[in-house]
Amino acid sequence: MRAPAAVALLAALAVAGCSPGAPKGVSKDVLDDAVTAQIGDPNTCVLIGKAGSGAVVYQFGSHVTCGKAWPSCDSGGARTTDNLLKAAAQGAPPVQASCRSQADGSRGVGWSAGPVSGHADLVYAAAMEGANTPPGVVIADKLRQAFERAGL
Repeated sequence: MRAPAAVALLAALAVAGCSPGAPKGVSKDVLDDAVTAQIGDPNTCVLIGKAGSGAVVYQFGSHVTCGKAWPSCDSGGARTTDNLLKAAAQGAPPVQASCRSQADGSRGVGWSAGPVSGHADLVYAAAMEGANTPPGVVIADKLRQAFERAGL
């Protein structure tokens, strides 16, 4: 009975070890709490990465949520939050978009991406999906507030 529990614990620690922390000088716990207070729910993904490379330095949301492809709302295709982060890191224009994620209109997706205010070396990308998802412009504003609260 102890062996399965030990294996499960080691697996959980290995996955946690693979997750990025937070930008230098910022507490991951404080940033997680600030994002949770503003937009956090199970279908939210927020990534912060390095400008230029798009290397992820912070992730809010599970790998499953962050890897999910949703309608892009502006190109007719689908994208993931990571795709959006990489585009932002390469200097793409900021994104604040929203649209239906289900054909029946029962759910929506909101996207936001761009530079992290006051940090020329950082960009962010975020996606929210659900029945009451706010527009991308609201997500952008709420994240700006969360980043400021966390000292970013």
